[in-house]
Amino acid sequence: MTSTASRTAVVIALTTIYLVWGSTYLAIRVAVETMPPFAMAAIRFLFAGVVMLTFLKLRGAAWPTPRQWFDNSIIGTLLLLGGNGLVVWAEQYIPSGIAALLIGVGPLFIVLTEWAWPDGQRPTLPTIGALVLGLVGVAWLASPWQDNPTGGLHKMGVLVILISCVCWAIGSIFSRHAQSSPNPFMAAALQMLCGGVSLGLTALITGDFSRVNLSAISTHSWIAFVYLIVMGSFVGFSTFVWLIKNVPPALAATFAYVNPVVAVFLGWWLLDETLNARTAVATIIIITSVVIITVQKNRTRLAVPPRQAVGLIDPPRKPAR
Repeated sequence: MTSTASRTAVVIALTTIYLVWGSTYLAIRVAVETMPPFAMAAIRFLFAGVVMLTFLKLRGAAWPTPRQWFDNSIIGTLLLLGGNGLVVWAEQYIPSGIAALLIGVGPLFIVLTEWAWPDGQRPTLPTIGALVLGLVGVAWLASPWQDNPTGGLHKMGVLVILISCVCWAIGSIFSRHAQSSPNPFMAAALQMLCGGVSLGLTALITGDFSRVNLSAISTHSWIAFVYLIVMGSFVGFSTFVWLIKNVPPALAATFAYVNPVVAVFLGWWLLDETLNARTAVATIIIITSVVIITVQKNRTRLAVPPRQAVGLIDPPRKPAR
């Protein structure tokens, strides 16, 4: 923690990240009850991106270079169409808490992606063990051997969420090697704009925009939609940017295993989502695996020269999910 960051400020910032990002899964679930998924996500990120870019320009920020636009368009498409848009689609069929747990294994895919990247770092033996443990947790949670009526999850929904984790991992690793804006807020604005365009094109292809019926959208969905823009994209991301500048990476990274717990609790409390023994056991397994991976990665940071160390949960210049 830097000397300029008070303990109270850090506690408030961490609490904000835990609650805001943990609650976005529930907000997505409520929004897509009456809003087409890709259209909702496209409008959300286009609006947030335009507002943030306008604000930054009014504050005197330099206009991005063509290379920065190009790199951030790739990152934005991977993170927001692949990493977020697919989750939004899947939450039509998967409870919000379960979706958050499945996404909780994202660090596993980041480790594997970084390993496969040119000059990537081989995971340690404990990390490999944690990878296996996390996959066991996902298998136990998804229960592919069961049919939906007897308790199994929507198989396509589970597969799509896992694909979204792969997209998020590739986008996160690519962002560390790309020539993105030196201003993380500008990078976020570009990624939201470009990701919003990709989501919009997807919405056109899938017919989402033609299915938008303003009169059929519920008040709850509108509230959830506004919450995702204001709290998820603006408050959540800004708070995280402040955190990564003022606290150790290991502390900032704790959101990765706190958010799923928050999401599971909120889904059970507010949406009456099932919270059974299977979910509880899977939660413990998945969070344990992520904790092990996070600890191992932060130890590796200390042992490897800065240009060679690639963190597990570095800030991927992302708006909140």
